[in-house]
Amino acid sequence: MLSYLIFALTIGGIYALLALSLNLVWGSAGMVNLGLAGFFGVGAYASAIATGAGAPVVFGWGIAALAGVAVGLLVTFATLRLRDDYLAIVTLGFAEMVRLVALNERWLTSGADGISGIAAPMKAELGTGGFNLFYLAVVSLIVLGVWWMLARLDASPYGRTLKAIREDQELARFAGKPVLRFKYEAFALSAAIAALAGALYAHFQSYFSPDHIQPLITIYIFLGLTAGGVGRPAGAVAGGYAVLLFIEATRFAADVLPGLKAVEVAAFREILIGAALLIMLHLKPQGFLPETMPKAPKP
Repeated sequence: MLSYLIFALTIGGIYALLALSLNLVWGSAGMVNLGLAGFFGVGAYASAIATGAGAPVVFGWGIAALAGVAVGLLVTFATLRLRDDYLAIVTLGFAEMVRLVALNERWLTSGADGISGIAAPMKAELGTGGFNLFYLAVVSLIVLGVWWMLARLDASPYGRTLKAIREDQELARFAGKPVLRFKYEAFALSAAIAALAGALYAHFQSYFSPDHIQPLITIYIFLGLTAGGVGRPAGAVAGGYAVLLFIEATRFAADVLPGLKAVEVAAFREILIGAALLIMLHLKPQGFLPETMPKAPKP
């Protein structure tokens, strides 16, 4: 049971990083990114390939973040001048493109077989149990560091400018703010965090394949951020952990019902997750840690 709890908390930390990534680009800058799974996959493959060539794991994480920045900028150059609904469609298509490239370019990604034997830091020295605890600590520290950085950013003039762009980009442009530059920077940083989350996942599981690049990941993170509180980094972290714990809880709830096949159990779990989101939006439409807007200073 302890091993299962450590595993769940580690994956919850990775989901929290993805939620922080989404909160920056959607909650702060107002851009809908439905391609979160694509950046997750780019980071996982970039780090796996780099460490497979002999690079240290920490260096592989850095390569993953840089790959996320590069791909994020490429996507934004092609899409940011589009309307918000078109941006969402293009980013969704980007995630599917990443999955198809990973599936078909066997020389780079091993295709449907995936990349196995990805380096797990300190696993040989610590053993499986010690490695799981060590990796949980590493992921937790990274989540804490990213949360602190984004919380400081959120409270800074830069963060307030992003939220002004979210509310009315034409007014922000009229006030002299370089709106496109802010959007490029926010999207690139968001992509780097999502790619880092993918790298952490790949090195924890020691395996990654195109099957991991699924739109369902993006849906889960949107669910978690909505439940935690859009626009607030603390809400993103809380929502990331909460959605993972709820997903795992549905595993036990589905086991209570007798006579269901595996496919029916999976479908029932998805029904429970969707119902939970509807209930959450009805009871707490702003999330359980809603965004707090600072009051204007008195003259």
